[in-house]
Amino acid sequence: MKSQNYIKILLLLSVVMLTFNCKETKETKEEAKKEPTEISETLSDDTLLDTVQKQTFEYFWEGAEPNSGMARERLHMDDVYPTSPKNTVTIGGSGFGVMAILVGVERGFITREEALERYHKIVDFLGKADRFHGAWPHWLNGETGKVVPFSKKDDGGDLVETAFLVQGLLTVYEYFKDGNESEKDLAKKIDYLWRGVEWNWYTKGGEDVLYWHWSPNFGWDMNFPVGGYNECLIMYVLAAASPTHPVSKSVYDKGWARSGAITSKDSMYHRALVLDYYEHDDHAIGPLFWAHYSYLGLDPRGLKDQYADYWELTQNHAIIHHEYAKENPKHFKGYGDSLWGLTSSYSMKGYAGHRPGNDLGVISPTAALSSFPYTPKASMKMLKYMYKNQDSLIGKYGPYDAFSLQEPWFLPRYLAIDQGPIPVMIENYRTGLFWKLFMQNKDVQHGLKKLEFTVDRN
Repeated sequence: MKSQNYIKILLLLSVVMLTFNCKETKETKEEAKKEPTEISETLSDDTLLDTVQKQTFEYFWEGAEPNSGMARERLHMDDVYPTSPKNTVTIGGSGFGVMAILVGVERGFITREEALERYHKIVDFLGKADRFHGAWPHWLNGETGKVVPFSKKDDGGDLVETAFLVQGLLTVYEYFKDGNESEKDLAKKIDYLWRGVEWNWYTKGGEDVLYWHWSPNFGWDMNFPVGGYNECLIMYVLAAASPTHPVSKSVYDKGWARSGAITSKDSMYHRALVLDYYEHDDHAIGPLFWAHYSYLGLDPRGLKDQYADYWELTQNHAIIHHEYAKENPKHFKGYGDSLWGLTSSYSMKGYAGHRPGNDLGVISPTAALSSFPYTPKASMKMLKYMYKNQDSLIGKYGPYDAFSLQEPWFLPRYLAIDQGPIPVMIENYRTGLFWKLFMQNKDVQHGLKKLEFTVDRN
């Protein structure tokens, strides 16, 4: 990617030093200040996709915690960390990150050998880090591998974050399993970690539901049985797929699917919701990350079970969010065809779960950009809008986490769980790489069959 236009846009966004290790001159800086619109207009769609994939990949490559190689929970370019130390690493975000590193290999940002070295560092760290009946905690100290409590009683295993991590690790396993000796060794390490997760322990002694948390200090006090629909489908698929500590189909049917109550006949903007988005309240639809996290590896195209057509579910989810922005019922500044996407992210009021029905006027770029497989035209409009009209909201690792034109407000800050889905889902849109890798895993295939999923591409 050494075209003149690509170099210019990377200079404009202050990331060229990462790619080409060259200096910005005073003249280049002045040119960038004067010509952002002209530069953006010359970029092809493919070059823009390359650019945002490169920048977001760098969060997990150059921006990783150096001792562990894992993804930092957050990176704040203002170097202000009010809630957790900079060396805090995220289990779920690292699952997204190991997939983003594969984007780097496939797109030529790094070599296969460089990725392999980083993966060995990550899995060796994970093998020594705190685990609780095989599940990792939400956060770890990247320097010590010890648990960093996410909240007062959340100081033990987090099965949902563990599922996001395992999803990513299994794609890496598939990528390297038939390679050279070092690559096969990596695959063996990943398989060992995968087999060590005691999914059935998290049924609290045999209940027909999976529980999110367990703590050696507080036991089951968090008391969070996970019923759908939300971001946790991947947890139930992996729990059924485990070759060592599996759960039965009844855990999926009674726990996740709530004995059939998970289905919905409601619609928004003439699009079927397909599933009931909330177990404990009547909110119509969830934030858009629910259409991303479980589907970084799990391919929704033609995927069906007795409860849902998952392509209809996820595509409609993204389309509904886009239609909501076009309608803009709260009349927030900027919302429309090219500026859309609500999900959980930073906001003026701290971290918030943005969605139709809980809209603070905050746009989270990951929402639209990670929806490329579902809404390619609308997502491309958002991508072009950001790089042409809102380049001040783009930094070293891609678009900042969130912003509001209404307030106006933004912070030069990133979250791993928001940056990670962007390069991965764009790659699924472009080549289907992660969907292919994850779905070819023999354990995953067994789990899907056990839960009576079918795949129909016709």
